[in-house]
Amino acid sequence: MEILWFCLVAIMLAAYVVFDGFDLGAGIIHFCVARTEDEKRKVLRSIGPVWDGNEVWLLAAGGTLYFAFPRLYASSFSGFYLPLMMVLWLLILRGVSIEFRNHVESPVWKPIWDAGFMVSSALLAVFFGAALGNVVRGVPLNPAGEFFLPLWTHFGVTGEVGILDWYTVLVGVFAFLTLTQHGALWVAMKTDEDVHRRARRIASVSWFGVLLVTVLVTILTMQVQPKVWANLTSQPWGFVFPAVAVAGLIEVYVCSRSGNDVKAFLASCAFIVGMLTSAAFGVFPCVMPSNIEPSQSLTIYNSATAAYGLKVGLAWWIPGMILVAGYFVYTYRNFAGKVSLEGEGY
Repeated sequence: MEILWFCLVAIMLAAYVVFDGFDLGAGIIHFCVARTEDEKRKVLRSIGPVWDGNEVWLLAAGGTLYFAFPRLYASSFSGFYLPLMMVLWLLILRGVSIEFRNHVESPVWKPIWDAGFMVSSALLAVFFGAALGNVVRGVPLNPAGEFFLPLWTHFGVTGEVGILDWYTVLVGVFAFLTLTQHGALWVAMKTDEDVHRRARRIASVSWFGVLLVTVLVTILTMQVQPKVWANLTSQPWGFVFPAVAVAGLIEVYVCSRSGNDVKAFLASCAFIVGMLTSAAFGVFPCVMPSNIEPSQSLTIYNSATAAYGLKVGLAWWIPGMILVAGYFVYTYRNFAGKVSLEGEGY
């Protein structure tokens, strides 16, 4: 049951990054692709009906983590208290920026919220990437399974580390570039004319950055966390996850060159899922590795709730996820096609 719940949490986190990732990417490229008020409205309308619903996956993953792995939840939420508060305020700023920009007609009002939308989206992408880097690198867990990380210490990856070091910053840059590409492909798929052309250009340029940083992060991850390579070599079937990521990244390039925006975006989704599942497989069965003493790491076995609770929880989780999946299918089917400026809203 522990392995099943580990997979379910990983799936929900991957779903959040895929769905809310293009929202963040749209915010990152907002000023680059939209020059006029109508063009800015197109970008906002490309995410308007779904951006808040996409964040449900983050709440669902957090709730599932609290239920299935309560020790991990308690340890990580106290240890990452500072960055979690920063993420919370950035999420609030992003939502407020989207909803408030059209409340007042003023040459000052809208640019302020547009800037808030872009800055919060960019910082969220970097912070989420740095969070992933912390999980892969490991944290200084004590025998009780507790830790606390300052924002930074000596910028090294061993000993008393901070949230930010050279490795986690690099993973943050990787996340920023990946979501920039992901958002550009989404905006290109949902818009037309000048916004469409600029979004495709950004996606093409960012692809080379994603390729370079992906190779660099992959090589350095093997050094920072040897467990990743050990898991892959001991269970070669796990190479299917990085293979999905490589195939997705190649397909993004091929489909972008051929002008197939839908397939390029779906390939970007595959790349993100492949990278996240590779990270999850690489640290398994750990859910919070210790960078000081590996035996003190939190695993799916020593941080999970009782077996009976996991079984009962599954009986509630399945119908809940069926409802969520049905809602998403309905929403995205009704939101299919290019956006227009007709009607009310953004």
